[in-house]
Amino acid sequence: MAQAAGARQATNWTSLPGMMLDMARRHPAKPMLRYWRGRGWQQMRWGDFALQVAALAAFLRGRGIEPGDRVLLVSENRPEFLIADTAIMAIGAVSVPTYTTNTVGDHAHILRDSGARGAIISTPKLAERVLEGARETRALELLICMDGESPAHPGLATALWAEALATPADLPMLMAEVELIPKGRLACLIYTSGTGGMPRGVMLPHRAMLANRDGVAEVLRPLKLDGECYLSFLPMSHAYEHTVGYLFPSEGIEVVYSRGADRVAQEFQEIRPAIVTAVPRLFEVLRARMLAQRDQSSALKQKLFDATLALGLRRMDGPPLNPWEKLQDAVLERLVRAKVRQRFGNKLVAMVSGGARLDPDLGGFFLALGLPVLQGYGQTEAGPVISVNLPWDNHRRTVGPPLQGVEARFAPDGELLVRGELVMDGYWNSPDATEAALKPATDTPGDREPWLHTGDVGRFEAGRIVITDRKRDFIKTLGGDMVSPAKLEMLLMAEPEIAQAVVAGEGQPGIVALVVANEGMAGVAGEAVDRVNRKLGGAERIRRWRLAEPFTMEDGLLTPTMKIKRREVLRRFEGELAALGR
Repeated sequence: MAQAAGARQATNWTSLPGMMLDMARRHPAKPMLRYWRGRGWQQMRWGDFALQVAALAAFLRGRGIEPGDRVLLVSENRPEFLIADTAIMAIGAVSVPTYTTNTVGDHAHILRDSGARGAIISTPKLAERVLEGARETRALELLICMDGESPAHPGLATALWAEALATPADLPMLMAEVELIPKGRLACLIYTSGTGGMPRGVMLPHRAMLANRDGVAEVLRPLKLDGECYLSFLPMSHAYEHTVGYLFPSEGIEVVYSRGADRVAQEFQEIRPAIVTAVPRLFEVLRARMLAQRDQSSALKQKLFDATLALGLRRMDGPPLNPWEKLQDAVLERLVRAKVRQRFGNKLVAMVSGGARLDPDLGGFFLALGLPVLQGYGQTEAGPVISVNLPWDNHRRTVGPPLQGVEARFAPDGELLVRGELVMDGYWNSPDATEAALKPATDTPGDREPWLHTGDVGRFEAGRIVITDRKRDFIKTLGGDMVSPAKLEMLLMAEPEIAQAVVAGEGQPGIVALVVANEGMAGVAGEAVDRVNRKLGGAERIRRWRLAEPFTMEDGLLTPTMKIKRREVLRRFEGELAALGR
């Protein structure tokens, strides 16, 4: 009943704070958030969340933060993030969530570009990094630190989180006020981490994220997840996690903030989530661990695991199982798949992959073992969710049908175009980039309404979107052959021996590659490259390659969502790649 009520109410919500405070009014005693503090799990209820939002909103107003002002938010996943984000938007200011892994240079760029007047930061250590970047700007006036005291900085007012939450506030008045926020008001600037170039601030109004919320809610509602748990471990500063961090609570799902990637396996059994969201890299890591455990098992267990995988793939891809194979598969369902599901808490109904393309073979591995992996697709510029596979109609070689309310089409050159309430207003301080991304389709002269040009190339298959390449992201070899690096890198990283890969070859006789081997696999990485080459045509084959050290966020070669920054890798390894190509 609570879900149905939420669904009916959704059409009346005009802002994220309006939605969240309305949920608090209707369900004040209901568990909302769970988080680790001290030596155990703590729980926050909707009513307590609303009181803290009201107090922080009153404090920000009292310190001079006005509608339209930008406020930087730098924090790990924790209740204070969502409280701060909601409070900022509730008073008409603009939230600017950024990664805790940002460099000083990243913070300096975002502070300078956004003109943020305030900052809310989780720890003094993170605050020091932000303030180092702030020395290049003069806009920052207020800094609130969640844990401990903020470092001193000339001309900057500082405050403790506890001090802010002690501010007297009128919650009923704030609840009434947020109901008047228009859908079109700018809610947040989310700076795209990007795989090259400086981050750009994507301007997302409330309507964009509410459109995402309503579209995904239509997918969630048949699953009856009210009262179930969502395990959150992607950074909330990423558009994907930022949006679902509001979406799931609005459907009655309790959000549990993970203690970190090293605890996820333990937390699956401890929390027993019904739903998780992840990027493909997590699935790669999980598969590697599962295969390593398989290799350490007895010969009988290895045989059962392999048979389960093979028959599971046959069920999906054909040919159909014969009666004897169906019987074997039913036995393996109890002997193997049930135990795999138990390791993941035994309550999962959806493991949604987004943020980058999920290789069909990687998704098929988990599906064959009985885990409900669904691939979705989106961009920060679209709220960010554009499409997602359905638990009851899952086609792993696609990214699913567009969400309800999303208009999608393919241009004559194959580029995916998207239109609807979910699309951004544009890029902050970047009119040229906005004009390039939001423009009418070239093949419909009578339709002058802009479409979001995603830069992704693909096609429709039975109403589902299939993404094949990035537009303009091709290598032209010396012989004039056009080769897709995305295809080659995907094939390489689908091999269990290979963790990361970047290919090159622009203007060279053939394709070369940098390969990062999985732990303990350096000696057999060449076998993986050979297997990939056997799947490729002559111009696509990797002529020469070399092993490289892992690309990391610390060395600036990986985004916070674990995507490789290709342009930066190509720039930094230009000499080595050129030598390979000769």
